[in-house]
Amino acid sequence: MYDENNIFAKILRKEIPCDKIYEDEFSLFFNDINPQAKVHVLGIPKFPCTTFSDFIKNTDNKIVSSFFKSVQLVINRLNIEKEGYRLITNSGINGGQEVPHFHIHILAGEKIGRLR
Repeated sequence: MYDENNIFAKILRKEIPCDKIYEDEFSLFFNDINPQAKVHVLGIPKFPCTTFSDFIKNTDNKIVSSFFKSVQLVINRLNIEKEGYRLITNSGINGGQEVPHFHIHILAGEKIGRLR
């Protein structure tokens, strides 16, 4: 079940400010307040969805497509495609998800270490 009081829901309601990179009718991208790389952007859909699977299963294809096209737009805007980047989404307890709202991490700006 979706928690309307998670931090990303509060950011979407503008109850908590964010350092916005990009926003459209379906998504919001902003700098992470605890960056794990020189560039660390979070992207969230503007819909209540807890995980990637929830987002894919319960969201219109137009919205899903728009969200992932926005990921590419942000990559272009940050000018990180040539040097490389990492996209991460965590899902559920075993996947390390900390906020119960589907989100994607864009990490770049330095060599990102190997995952174990």
